Amino acid sequence: MFQFAKYTLMASFAMMFAATTAFGAQGDLFTYNAGPIGAGLVLIGAGYGIGRLAASALEGMARQPEVAGKVQVGMIIAAALIEGATFYALFICSQG
Repeated sequence: MFQFAKYTLMASFAMMFAATTAFGAQGDLFTYNAGPIGAGLVLIGAGYGIGRLAASALEGMARQPEVAGKVQVGMIIAAALIEGATFYALFICSQG
């Protein structure tokens, strides 16, 4: 449970960083570099999250092959939600 909270907190900070830098003051050096930095952080977080999700799902399927179908469906839904949040964050980063 602690790891889930840690990763949720990290994702929240990445989203807040992306949103605050996208809507920052114009003309600032940090503002010009904030979009690519925020996009990179978001993509790193999403890649890490989807990688851990897939690894855990594959391990679960290997341990209990009889529930592989249910695990796979849950994994695909979770990956789609992660990608949706990633696309939203990238959109916010590109608005700067």
